[in-house]
Amino acid sequence: MQPHNAQTPQAHALLMRATGQKIRRSVFILAGVLIVGFIIIHFTKSYHASRLKDATDASVLAPPLVNVVTIKEAPATLALKLPGETAAWYESTIYARVDGYVGKWNVDIGDTVKKGQVLAIIETPELDAQLAASQAKLNAVEATVIARQADANFAKTTYERWRDSPKGVVSDQEREAKKAGYESAVAGLNEARAQVALDKADVDRYTVLAKFKQVTAPYDGKITERHIDIGNLVAAGSGSSTTPLYKIVQNDPMRIFVDAPQSAAGDMKVGIVARITASSIPGHVFESKITRTADAINPQARTLKVEVDIPNPDQLLVSGMYVDASFDVEAKGLLEVPAAALIFRSSGAQVAVVSENKHITFHKISIVRDNGNTVEIGSGIKAGEHVALNISSQITNGEQVEISESKEGANAATAQK
Repeated sequence: MQPHNAQTPQAHALLMRATGQKIRRSVFILAGVLIVGFIIIHFTKSYHASRLKDATDASVLAPPLVNVVTIKEAPATLALKLPGETAAWYESTIYARVDGYVGKWNVDIGDTVKKGQVLAIIETPELDAQLAASQAKLNAVEATVIARQADANFAKTTYERWRDSPKGVVSDQEREAKKAGYESAVAGLNEARAQVALDKADVDRYTVLAKFKQVTAPYDGKITERHIDIGNLVAAGSGSSTTPLYKIVQNDPMRIFVDAPQSAAGDMKVGIVARITASSIPGHVFESKITRTADAINPQARTLKVEVDIPNPDQLLVSGMYVDASFDVEAKGLLEVPAAALIFRSSGAQVAVVSENKHITFHKISIVRDNGNTVEIGSGIKAGEHVALNISSQITNGEQVEISESKEGANAATAQK
């Protein structure tokens, strides 16, 4: 007798056929999903590719887009901004005037000093010995003068007695001898006096040199460099083989030097207002006027040296700083365009003018003044015309473009004010 849960061969065969049918249906369904997904993805890609091709074709066929600004007249006054550099009113390198060694130094870098203040003391044993020797020599010669004076006085009285003696008492020869003795004594006295003068000059020279043992400040200022220390040997003079002792500057007032380009040289007149700013002193504007100019163009740099003197009581400015100098110069009634509109070619400077029908025309221009972000044009364009900015080199003369009004010109003009 068979167990109750045993399957007959017929039932087992039916079960296997049902399972196979389910698997086949699942495979067919999966294949159908894959085919439908492939078709959807294929058509989606084809659609997007077609759209991209259409957009690319439209972009290629469309005129290039350019930014334009409208040409306007330059304002009545312009703020010409140029880089500058500060320089001390006085700047001196102090050297030793005597040979010796540093016995003491009293000031260091950053110290403020007054005129005549002792900066350092130089010990001069050799000079001291020379001064003592010359003084002793002078004393000896002065003693000689006293002796020569006594000899001259005695020779004088002797000669006067013989000269005034009656004839026949002394001979003429004796009288002439006494005269010669007197004149010789006077000559010896004069020689001694001359030697006194020479020796006194030596004493005076060594005395003056001895005063330079004390190194003093030539004016009120600030020490910016110190090159000495106790015991350093120093030599008199300022040659290449000698070491300076100190460098001192006076920063009130302060000089501002600006190299103005040749195109702006005619505008740099004495008395023009100048405003000085420095990035290291934010929010502070030093206002003054042009004090002097070189009145000559540097042939190498083609620039004009301009100087502005500024009071600096608070010592905010120091020598060697880079600053910005803005000058109020009169406009020349010219046209102004942004520097971004300039095109430089072998034939010269040009701008791309966009006509009313949106075609490009290249105009040769003459630049009168370069103001940095903007330039003033003398000829080649008219007020009200549109010029392209940063135009591509692939755009040719007569080509049609699409325009976009730019604010760069206005911004550039604002930056100059």
